[in-house]
Amino acid sequence: MTGFGKVTAELPSKKVTVEIKALNSKQLDLSTRIPSIYKDKEMELRSLLLQSLERGKVEFSIFIEYIGKDTPTQINAVAVENYYNQIKEIADKLQIALPTDWFQTLLRMPDVIKSEPVEADESEWEVVLDTVKKAIQQLRDFRIQEGAMLQRLFEQKIAHIAELLTEVEKYEVERIEKIKSRIMDNLQKVADQDYDKNRFEQEMIYYIEKLDVNEEKNRLDNHLKYFITTMESGHGQGKKLGFISQEMGREINTLGSKSNHAEMQKIVVQMKDDLEQIKEQVLNVL
Repeated sequence: MTGFGKVTAELPSKKVTVEIKALNSKQLDLSTRIPSIYKDKEMELRSLLLQSLERGKVEFSIFIEYIGKDTPTQINAVAVENYYNQIKEIADKLQIALPTDWFQTLLRMPDVIKSEPVEADESEWEVVLDTVKKAIQQLRDFRIQEGAMLQRLFEQKIAHIAELLTEVEKYEVERIEKIKSRIMDNLQKVADQDYDKNRFEQEMIYYIEKLDVNEEKNRLDNHLKYFITTMESGHGQGKKLGFISQEMGREINTLGSKSNHAEMQKIVVQMKDDLEQIKEQVLNVL
């Protein structure tokens, strides 16, 4: 959801620059800096940004640079002259020194600087609004480029997890044989002991079921395929991809806790590493 857009439009007396920055966020967190001349259009701009950007921590700014002779801020020449005459009169009357820097003194006096309220006409607003839309499109194009990069990353990571999952199979037979051998060794030690064989068989079945990882493998494989299908299904799948990655994590964790085998544990660690990278980047998906 990160992105950046910046577009400048030149009007007869001013340059208007629109700048939009976006970072990751679960919802739209919008902050705006809008000059007073366009303040009455703020709700229209917010609505446009919400519809266009949907989510993200967004900073939206409009900057104005006046390039003509006329600006909304003017020096009140009449007030300056009046203050000048009054100060001179008082200085003469009280016999005190006149200011060494007249302009600095006079420009600090009340009402010397005046800002005339100016409203943008409809033709100017159309130019500004078009500039805003172009900046939004720049940001969206930035997001599309980032999205294409993320899609390639997700496809690589999902493919690697799927490849690691197939490697689990070659260790399963070895794992089961080791478990059987350990059980048989222990049985030899208690061969002359009297025990409930029915209860023993029940415990063995329960133990073997706890070690079986076929369900976890099947579910993880389904989640991997569902992740790719969801990613390719179109816009606005970020939250769903986040949920799927959480489910993938549950299956990988269970696989690790059941594996009871050094090589399988290494595979699980690699799966977790790939999954963490997926989870970090899913936050960037709308």
